[in-house]
Amino acid sequence: MSFETDLLIDRRRLVRRLVAWRAVAILGVLAAVLVAIGRAGWLPQGPHIERLTVSGLITEDRARTEAVEKLARDPMVAALIVSVDSPGGTVAGGESLHDAIAQVAAVKPVVTVMRGVAASAAYMVSVPAARIFARGATLTGSIGVLLETGEISGLLDKLGIATDTIVSGPLKDQPSFFHPTSPQGQQVLQGLVTDLYEQFVAMVATGRHMSVEQVKKLADGRAYTGRQALALGLVDQLGGERAARDWLVRVRHVPRGLPVRDLKTGGWSVDGVRATLSGLLGFAVGPVLPASGAWALWRPGAN
Repeated sequence: MSFETDLLIDRRRLVRRLVAWRAVAILGVLAAVLVAIGRAGWLPQGPHIERLTVSGLITEDRARTEAVEKLARDPMVAALIVSVDSPGGTVAGGESLHDAIAQVAAVKPVVTVMRGVAASAAYMVSVPAARIFARGATLTGSIGVLLETGEISGLLDKLGIATDTIVSGPLKDQPSFFHPTSPQGQQVLQGLVTDLYEQFVAMVATGRHMSVEQVKKLADGRAYTGRQALALGLVDQLGGERAARDWLVRVRHVPRGLPVRDLKTGGWSVDGVRATLSGLLGFAVGPVLPASGAWALWRPGAN
């Protein structure tokens, strides 16, 4: 054989070995991706109960809200358990999650299980459920709205520091850290708090099948224990998740043997996985695509 023929044969062998090793690597990565997808709950699953855990400070969370909304359209979700342990959060954050849970409750059985604390916005997200369970020592309720600010003009005066603010209107800087809130500002801010409070009360009245007047008698901002809340009609039963599942079986005829799956709202997105797989595929076969100069060497029959 000529030197050029030997070189051509060697190049073909190298390309084939490279493709083989990259194929092995891509298979390994694909296996790892499939395991991760399975753990994230993206693989097809049979009928099950979904568990939404609400903990910590409740704020606007679009990924979580969208994930909850999708449960209403998922035929494999037989019921939803909302597991709550939170002192509350923002009104807007509570409202968005409340509305998403209400969408599910309109078409599927939903129960709320209160743990240590389920107050303020955490109570707001609890009320769309068909039945609310709480421990006797759970702290719940705290139906109300709070707006807090600070004001340090006295300290600035003592330090000899002056501030100057240019505003487009007299209410633009209300409230402010640098001067007391004006009577007009107090009136406007109280209007904001009152309107948000009325929205909160309306959600509770709808979810608990109570009149607005009944709710307002309980909605002075105070917290209640689970036992007190039960007597007042703010919760339905004392107990935890086991009691909630028993109720789903007995009253809503949800099969007892269904597994419970935690709702996943973080981690990789589906689009991100697709992009990763595309990149890995390109890495595996890139040297043998028509655009590559090595294509003519690897393709059978090339010379």
